Amino acid sequence: MNKKIKTEAVDHLFEAVLTLKSIDECYSFFEDVCTVNELLSFSQRYEVAKMLRDKKTYLEIAEKTGASTATISRVNRSLNYGSDGYDMVFARLKKAEETKEEA
Repeated sequence: MNKKIKTEAVDHLFEAVLTLKSIDECYSFFEDVCTVNELLSFSQRYEVAKMLRDKKTYLEIAEKTGASTATISRVNRSLNYGSDGYDMVFARLKKAEETKEEA
């Protein structure tokens, strides 16, 4: 965990995020907290991470997401040397999808 961002204010933000129960609630909260560009940047980086995990090329990712090669490279660095946050989320989503398919 990056000690630079570990603050009481960030803890409060994350506690608030953890109370959200639906995509509609997420839209309401994040539209209030973020600018449109910030939210689109977050979602773009997440899409880039998914595509990198699916072994897509930088060119394919740039064409589909509009992300710059600098952004793609930054996300790739996070995937390879970061805190494993993307991997944790991807694993949980995969498990949830598998559970949904079994039902």
